[in-house]
Amino acid sequence: MFSVYRHRKVFFGIALGLLALGIVLSFTLGVELDIQFRGGSLITYHYAGELDLIEAERAVSDALGQSVTAQSTTAVSDGNTALVISVAGNEALLPSEMTSVIEALESAFPDREVALASSRLVAPFIGRETLINGLLAMLVASVLIIAYVWYSFRKISGPSAGVMALIALFHDILIAFFVFVVMRTPLNESVIAVTLTILGFSINDTIVIYDRIRENVRLTNGSLPLSDLVDLSVRQSFTRGIITSLCTFAAVGVAYVFSMAYGLTSITEFALPMMVGIISGAFSSLFLVAPLWVAWKTRGGRTGYEA
Repeated sequence: MFSVYRHRKVFFGIALGLLALGIVLSFTLGVELDIQFRGGSLITYHYAGELDLIEAERAVSDALGQSVTAQSTTAVSDGNTALVISVAGNEALLPSEMTSVIEALESAFPDREVALASSRLVAPFIGRETLINGLLAMLVASVLIIAYVWYSFRKISGPSAGVMALIALFHDILIAFFVFVVMRTPLNESVIAVTLTILGFSINDTIVIYDRIRENVRLTNGSLPLSDLVDLSVRQSFTRGIITSLCTFAAVGVAYVFSMAYGLTSITEFALPMMVGIISGAFSSLFLVAPLWVAWKTRGGRTGYEA
């Protein structure tokens, strides 16, 4: 019968390998903050038909002499499409610069009826405040999670259970973060939304595993080696964990396909990392948390049942 604990080094190696690859890619490809976090101008244009975003970025970049980001959005209510140009900077664009941008777009897409819809400035201090508040929210959530696990599973060494759960959560969050890096998506509010959602989803699977371990400790009264007891607990929770993850993955997958079909960038930026996070959460809950906990509990030749 397959033993999760006996194959723990394989699972640890997979996790460490993915994290190492993600870190290398982060330094190689670079991590870019979106305008919500670094400040700048958001300019929205309406247009007819289809529009090449790469060509739009090139045209506006040439007109302004700096790098910009172009995104296409579609209003669900009326189906109208809009081009959103993000320009980093501390000040709003000058009227002459706005004129240069619209002229560049009209020249690049003469048949698309490009027209200015709105323009607004995102102040850098607002971006920094948003980023700090998001990080603070993640920190508070992490502390509350470890405190909850600590208290709920105090009969099976709550502190170590909480710490191992937190390690697994950080693994899942980093894997989702690396999706933004690989897809070259600037970090925006979607990162915070994905992180907080993964925190809740992943810890739920972990709690199921811990709950089964706690129950089996009570039923066996310490007669099984801790590694065998954990293997038993994982097997008992495996089907439920996989089904839950598959159902959630399918739901988010539908949202991703829908957003891709209708050009809903904000949903796409949330759904894709979330799908990867769901897979990572299932992996860490089933194959990382329990073996890590056993390895810690049985360090130095201990049985793991010591108080």
